[in-house]
Amino acid sequence: MDSAAQDQIMLVRREPASFGYRRLEAHLRTYPEINHFIAQHGLPDFLAETGNRERRYFIFYNLREREAFVSRVGAEIRGALEFAGPYPITPKEFRLLDGFRRNPSKRKIKF
Repeated sequence: MDSAAQDQIMLVRREPASFGYRRLEAHLRTYPEINHFIAQHGLPDFLAETGNRERRYFIFYNLREREAFVSRVGAEIRGALEFAGPYPITPKEFRLLDGFRRNPSKRKIKF
């Protein structure tokens, strides 16, 4: 499941549960800080995952607010997630993500 999510932007939808939603649920068990983030900002519309050997990054997209938050975890952070943002979503990013949200079978979104 990790390799399928690497360098992907995934739709987060509860019903029916999307791959992105299942990934988010899996991360909640490992990173309780995500619970606090969701309580404060709501369930993201999209989750992106990327990283390398030293760091792992999660990007949470909120289309309604047109913003994104980035979190990272790595050896120097000692297992806790650090959050940064919000960062504005560009009009082009918004159109791409909103189009995918409206028709998720259309295509994959890669970084």
